[in-house]
Amino acid sequence: MPHPIRAAHVAVSWLTVFPVPQPRIAMDRIAGGAAISATPVVGMLLGILCAAIAFGLDHTDLPTALIGVLLVTVLAIATRGMHLDGLADTADGLGCYGPPERVAEVMRSGTVGPFGVATLVAVMLVQALGFGALTDQHRWYDLVFVVALGRLGAVIGARRGLPPAHPTGFGALVANTQRVSIAVWATLAALGAFATGFFSGTTAFDTHVAIQSLVVVVVVLGITWGFTKHCARRAGGVTGDSLGAAIELGTAIAVVGLLL
Repeated sequence: MPHPIRAAHVAVSWLTVFPVPQPRIAMDRIAGGAAISATPVVGMLLGILCAAIAFGLDHTDLPTALIGVLLVTVLAIATRGMHLDGLADTADGLGCYGPPERVAEVMRSGTVGPFGVATLVAVMLVQALGFGALTDQHRWYDLVFVVALGRLGAVIGARRGLPPAHPTGFGALVANTQRVSIAVWATLAALGAFATGFFSGTTAFDTHVAIQSLVVVVVVLGITWGFTKHCARRAGGVTGDSLGAAIELGTAIAVVGLLL
């Protein structure tokens, strides 16, 4: 098993366009499992980037809704759009009729149908408006938190018991590899949610905000758990597309939950 720092290095080089040296490691299931376990670290880095950009743009005359759109654009560029592509492909696959073979074929077709487009637009719109609202309220910590929390969906989707849908590809490298990492990251997510009480804008710890954030963590974990299980059942196993879809869906749910 690669060292945690090496796993984070692989995850960053694999899942972002950040200019880091390519890791000198064989990309097998061991490396893939280690990298996917470090996906929330990538989320933290992306969240910090978004918060920094939002903080800077907040000092301009740009509308907060436009700032939210720019943040979603930055995330798409920084991740090569792979998660958004996975969301669209997964939506098309789940929206078709037929056995798992047919669903997998639609998801791997490379084209985006109307269901995929509608889902993509809806999720991106929710994220953009949500990020804009957090910016308007100067909730920089929450921006980092929701982006990192959304990445936990990939770890959950690669859990033990869900086999890969195909013998090759991204899903084959990471499916059925996660167990302890889920508990670790769920605990860290709960601690991160508790910390939102210190960043609520008041001088004292805000218990209500902390409890709300903890509920959001539970909801995101529960929905992404059920969503990835459903995707695996429909497609005959885990795919890279379904993991990307879980990330985008989890992020959208998290930002809505924090704004309620």
